[in-house]
Amino acid sequence: MKPKKPIALVTGASSGIGKATAERLTVAGYKVYGTSRRGTQATQLSFAMLSLDVTKDASVEAVVDEIIRLDGRIDLLVNNAGFGVAPAGAEESSIEQAQSIFDTNFMGIVRMTRAVVPHMRRQRDGRIINIGSVLGFLPMPYMALYSATKHAVAGYSEALDHELRTMGIHVCVVEPAYINTSFDANLVKPNVPLDVYRDIRARVERRIKEVLVGADGPQIVAEIVLKAAMADRPKLHYTPGLANRMRLLRRFAPASLLDAGVRKDLRLEA
Repeated sequence: MKPKKPIALVTGASSGIGKATAERLTVAGYKVYGTSRRGTQATQLSFAMLSLDVTKDASVEAVVDEIIRLDGRIDLLVNNAGFGVAPAGAEESSIEQAQSIFDTNFMGIVRMTRAVVPHMRRQRDGRIINIGSVLGFLPMPYMALYSATKHAVAGYSEALDHELRTMGIHVCVVEPAYINTSFDANLVKPNVPLDVYRDIRARVERRIKEVLVGADGPQIVAEIVLKAAMADRPKLHYTPGLANRMRLLRRFAPASLLDAGVRKDLRLEA
């Protein structure tokens, strides 16, 4: 029998999409545990915060074990923790930096899933919602590594949903476009910058900042997460706002037209 309040675990909940999602789930009646690598300050939050580093097996296991000890189950896992590299040529990031972004954005989801799924299997019930990106189906130049991690998230989510569906567990991926949060302020700079990319790097960064000014806030993603969490028959892919139009373009527009549109939007040479 489920508890009166279903239990949700939201990673990367200290700000942005993660925080908005944790708050929305709390209002909707979930008992929410948010996580952050930076600590457990939760004095002004409506949900509990736990310290978690998704790149560390022991940290992941400790948080999941603690929630199971306290509540006996986890009904919803929202994998949101991640970071990006500031606009740059792909070759401007070392192998170590590439491994680091994959370790958080993709392997972090794998670690969390491996820790939570055994409990959901025992319950014969559960939902996993992975926060992907429009860049998971529409790659963006000068964001190659981030795009690659989100492609990996989409592929993993689709395969995992097939595997777990017969056990009462559904997997969804939410793929927003530009969202006005502090995410861009926390982008990691490429660690092997090259002069040949300096001007284009600056132009793309300016363009992204321009677009973010008029972008939707994180609440639009939080609403979609709640919809996916509560749906009797959840979809595999959810694309809020602008991302839905971009998915339709990706599906139906000629490849040459889409290619030209991407370059025009970023003001790149033809």
